[in-house]
Amino acid sequence: MRRSRRRLLLILAPAVAVLAGLGIIAPMAAQAAEGCEVDYQVQNEWPGGFSANVNITNLGDPIDGWELAWIFPSDQQVTQAWSADVDTSGSQTTATNVGYNAQIASNGSTSFGFNGSWSGTNTDPTAFTLNGVECTGDIGQPTTAPPTTTPPPTGDVDAVETVAAMEPGWNLGNSLDAVGDDETAWGNPRITQQLIQNVKDQGYNSIRIPVTWDDHQGGAPDYTIDPAYLDRVEEVVNWALDADLYVLINIHHDSWIWAADMQSNRTEVLDRYETIWTAMADRFRDSSSKLLFESINEPQFNNVDDATAYDLLDELNIVFHQIVRDSGGNNADRVLVLPTLHTNAEQERLDALTETIDALNDPNIAATVHYYGFWPFSVNVAGYTTFDEESRQDIVDNFDRVHNEFTANGVPVIIGEWGLLGFDAHTGTIEQGEKLKFFEFVGYYAQQKDLTLQVWDNGQHFDRTSFQWSDPELFAMMEASWTSRSGTASTDQVFVEKAALITDETVTLNLNGGTFQRLLQGGTELEQGSDYTVSGDQLTITASALTGLVGSQEYGNNADLYVEFSQGAPWRISIVSYDTPILQSVSGSTDSFAIPTQFRGDQLATMEATYVSGGNAGPHDWTSYKEFARAFQPDYDVGEIELTSDFFDAVDDGQEVTLTFHFWSGETVAYTVTKSGSSVTGSAG
Repeated sequence: MRRSRRRLLLILAPAVAVLAGLGIIAPMAAQAAEGCEVDYQVQNEWPGGFSANVNITNLGDPIDGWELAWIFPSDQQVTQAWSADVDTSGSQTTATNVGYNAQIASNGSTSFGFNGSWSGTNTDPTAFTLNGVECTGDIGQPTTAPPTTTPPPTGDVDAVETVAAMEPGWNLGNSLDAVGDDETAWGNPRITQQLIQNVKDQGYNSIRIPVTWDDHQGGAPDYTIDPAYLDRVEEVVNWALDADLYVLINIHHDSWIWAADMQSNRTEVLDRYETIWTAMADRFRDSSSKLLFESINEPQFNNVDDATAYDLLDELNIVFHQIVRDSGGNNADRVLVLPTLHTNAEQERLDALTETIDALNDPNIAATVHYYGFWPFSVNVAGYTTFDEESRQDIVDNFDRVHNEFTANGVPVIIGEWGLLGFDAHTGTIEQGEKLKFFEFVGYYAQQKDLTLQVWDNGQHFDRTSFQWSDPELFAMMEASWTSRSGTASTDQVFVEKAALITDETVTLNLNGGTFQRLLQGGTELEQGSDYTVSGDQLTITASALTGLVGSQEYGNNADLYVEFSQGAPWRISIVSYDTPILQSVSGSTDSFAIPTQFRGDQLATMEATYVSGGNAGPHDWTSYKEFARAFQPDYDVGEIELTSDFFDAVDDGQEVTLTFHFWSGETVAYTVTKSGSSVTGSAG
């Protein structure tokens, strides 16, 4: 459950004070402050526990060393914290800076987070003191001027420091980059300043704003940019700068719409490209140096070999660099971001970009690649249903190559887009726990290699009108990775067969540098020894505890347990009662074929398809395991498994196909289908 954010702007009184009504004795101030803004936000809440983020903005003189104190109104307790040392005595709580965030400049901010426990209610605190001075005042009345987009003096920009300060980052995808009449063409609402501020409030330090120019650019010979569209881009950029975000803008889907034809249509492509960057360089010449330019997104070129493609990209990057640098103002040393071919991290791609960067001999250049994971896992095909060692090693290999090529040699790197390709079909393509393990490890390993991440969000993750996360668990895992690792486990589901004798169940914990703390159900801590045991990394839930947890043994999830570790986000383990699923015979068409299914509490992991006569059936015939949400997908609410027209398009007419459905409980169920023209018959058993 994600609760709505409560934002408190608190102005400090000009003297050391005592929260007499609350009984807090003020400590000595490390340095007197005139005002502050405290943003207390519950990020994620589960029965008996929650995680929160606290952002402090100093509205007064610079601070060197701070303590933030408050009283929990509902007897909450902090169980674990990051980016601050937090002590709780009864309901009184004090957070103290750690070494790296002791200083807060005027109008500067710092933040910390924590996990906590609660019972009854989880009411937000409403009064804080900073360095012993009571916080009072009205929202929107800071004692000093708010931040502006006034640029720093030319020559103060450092690419490495800039890119490091951009972590973590978020993509405003499928809006200004949408192909169509305007930014709503792909279904997202019009961007608002409130959205941008809410992105900042989630804890992000940078925003990538992809921009597609094709439908907003005139024809030959001038290829003029629509002034109203450029105004709109500037408006959104300025909202982000005013929110104190680093901003990255680019040429986006134009890369495949028209720039890909550079080899055969060189003059037009260069003219259009130069016109766009000339207009942008002129418009943003005096904008804050927190604005970065990216030459082109995912560059690709039609009908050429790689060597030619490297030359074409090199030419675009050099033209981009010259136009921006020659335009003067803050563009003279603005950080410019250059992509590899296809924006991937194959060694040849990295080497080619290194040649361009070396030739430019400019210290304020950053490189960018994208990362969407090991492909079979990322889309759930070929049986890669879990975040296994091969999927993990792919992250290590990609990030190691990028680090060794660029960051180790003083060129900072932005992973400008990352996530899972399976999200293009459905966010449920990858099982929840396996998805969380991927996001946890990417966040961790990127930090190890000094890479800045900007997560891709096309509207699936952070709702752009309600400002809520569609998957709070996923955000909690990402947020925790900004400051620490999180523990995970071999699974987030324990299946208890309804028709069988209940026995002990063991789950392997991935401690990731932390230690096991406790196991909770709701606000109740389970009893170690009787309810569960822990031996090293083995968590065993006893048969007696499982018997109590499944209750009436109705099919499906009967209880959620939460493993709390010494660091990071908690790990949920769902206790699921099930029996082997039952599929029914049915007839249909290749355009609409769905197998009636009694899932009986189980969930579908993957599907195999083979011809009875031998060989793999359906698309991706190099493997028997088909792609989830592309060839097949379950509908648990309706009670059916759909086989798509794409699946049948790749099935031979008149050939009987054996389908083997693999469920997360470990059960498998066989089924046969035969296509005859546009008709399909399906048989169970």
